[in-house]
Amino acid sequence: MTEPSATFLLFGATGDLAHRMIFPSLYNLLADGLLPDDFLVIASGRSDMTDDAFRKDIQESLPRFLPADRHDPAVADRLAAIICYQPVEAGNAEQFAALAERLDGRLERGLSVYLSTPPSLFAPTAQGLAEAGLITSKTRIAMEKPIGKDLASSKQVNDAIGALFAEDQIFRVDHYLGKETVQNLLALRFGNVMFEPLWNASAIDHVQITVGETVGLEGRVSYYDGVGALRDMVQNHVLQILSIIAMEPPARMDPTAVRDEKVKALRSLRPMTAETVKTHSVRGQYTPGAVGGQIVTGYADELGKSSDTETFVALKAHIDNWRWQGVPFYLRTGKRMPARQSEILIQFKPVRHSIFGRDGQHGGGGSGLEPNTLIIRLQPEEYIRLLIMSKRPGLERQVHLEEVSLDVSLTAAFAGQRRRIAYERLLLDLLAGDQTLFVRRDEVEAQWTWIDSIIDGWKAAGMKISPYASGNWGPSSAIALIERDGASWHD
Repeated sequence: MTEPSATFLLFGATGDLAHRMIFPSLYNLLADGLLPDDFLVIASGRSDMTDDAFRKDIQESLPRFLPADRHDPAVADRLAAIICYQPVEAGNAEQFAALAERLDGRLERGLSVYLSTPPSLFAPTAQGLAEAGLITSKTRIAMEKPIGKDLASSKQVNDAIGALFAEDQIFRVDHYLGKETVQNLLALRFGNVMFEPLWNASAIDHVQITVGETVGLEGRVSYYDGVGALRDMVQNHVLQILSIIAMEPPARMDPTAVRDEKVKALRSLRPMTAETVKTHSVRGQYTPGAVGGQIVTGYADELGKSSDTETFVALKAHIDNWRWQGVPFYLRTGKRMPARQSEILIQFKPVRHSIFGRDGQHGGGGSGLEPNTLIIRLQPEEYIRLLIMSKRPGLERQVHLEEVSLDVSLTAAFAGQRRRIAYERLLLDLLAGDQTLFVRRDEVEAQWTWIDSIIDGWKAAGMKISPYASGNWGPSSAIALIERDGASWHD
């Protein structure tokens, strides 16, 4: 078993992600006694700041991002005591040399580097580490998405990092993989005999994946415009969920076996063309409306100009392999939706023959016989719901059927356990060198290959964005996308 890294080096430590997620996660891991002995956090940013000034900044920010009952000033003091701050700017050899002095004598005990920076700084930062002698066989590097903006740029980033680090030292982060409910998909499929035999085209009619956000640009203007929902959400979060749903059973629960099967599923995605994007995709952009009872402005108003960037996308995807042939996967994600919701719906096929008559009961009349549905809610609630048919109570000779739900609330089932921040799991695995919940290079490139086919199809077809009022589930054409196949989105 590899010894966990004794030092955590965070680039972009003054940024929003560091304050909202990474330092609260380190706080929780420290509070639970899960960090190594003699652990050191070196925070780095472009700002010139003393150790004490940065420690004070973190101590003041923790109460804003931790539950009130979780914040303990004594633990915050302990976290501050193991943090030091080192200003480093990519390309500044003197600052990297000063960083190396801070790390003197610690490299042999392992160094985990986390790049919470713009992707344009990944390669220059890694090069600076190399020139300062900070890359050894015990150095790991983690990168936040996005890894490029298309397949070509993704390869450039991966080539630059791969020239300095071996693949087993590179940890590409998709925080959705740190969520308990996403990990629970593996347990649901491969730990329960009732599901896996039915998890294929013979029993499943279609699959839906929805990731809805209520927020708009929220300060991400410079990043988001020109990127859009397809690159920002589908390329990573949505396709990672799809790969777990669609993968073949791995031989064992280890990083190589799991990711081998995920990449096979991603490579089986049917590419889109200029013709198929017209019937298999929808691009939308939010206009003024109301979300949660609050009046909100449109995307163009927030941006200050008109734009062709999509804030919503709906797709009909096919996976061309034996397991999923003929089963459509309906994907949608967008901003300014009616609810913050991440959900997977598995729609099973109807029973082959109903003994209860066409109307769902023996003798006619009554409610219809509905096919079973499995709903897996990832956020904000976490539950698994199975819709089944049951006899309505009563003394009638005729059997009346009604749809009822079997609910398992993961929040309630594990009420005695704290629901952890996704980054806690990911940081712990990074320190330990476990890559299971991180994205491998061939996965990223398989994702971009499919996404590029859609973008190229949009360009060739001259695909325009369709407006939708904030507070709605996208343009009306997104409803038509699924309803022309006789199905409906689950809202």
